[in-house]
Amino acid sequence: MQVPLKRGMVLRHQGRLYQVADFHERRTGKMKPTVHVLLRDLRDGHQLERTLDQLEPLDEVETAVREAQYLYARGEVRVFMDNETFDEFELSEAQLAGFGPFLVEGESYRVLTADGKPLTLQPPESVVLRVVHTAPPVHAGGSSNVYKEAEMENGLTVMVPLFIKNGDRIRVLVRDRSYAGKEKTEH
Repeated sequence: MQVPLKRGMVLRHQGRLYQVADFHERRTGKMKPTVHVLLRDLRDGHQLERTLDQLEPLDEVETAVREAQYLYARGEVRVFMDNETFDEFELSEAQLAGFGPFLVEGESYRVLTADGKPLTLQPPESVVLRVVHTAPPVHAGGSSNVYKEAEMENGLTVMVPLFIKNGDRIRVLVRDRSYAGKEKTEH
């Protein structure tokens, strides 16, 4: 069965904008397969599940991706500046879709827009962060699966291998906030 959906696409449903988070096909007996779609409301982050039949006709919204620099937090919102127009705009925690703890002031991020308005952040798979505090490095005596806590420059705590020290730059997977490797230092 050819499904006209893609993860990440934006749909208009009942007057609101939703992003397709996931979808899967269910088959029961001799009935025709049903496609279940998990949607994330781009305004408040709430998720809901609908069948493809409930969503039809599909009203896909044309989107664009713009680069924006993260400036600072203002209460519950984060302030960004469009890299082309220099306009400032705000995204709520719900619009950040769990990426808030990874934001680093001054860094540029991809922002999904529709109708000229910023909708949500398109988080990368991993980010590079600097370790500001961790226990002194130790050798595990051949064991490579022993970890310790490390505090990153943005306040996030990540479990890292014992050889990581203060000042190291590491890659952290956004999906599960896990250590993904040490960045090479430039001399």
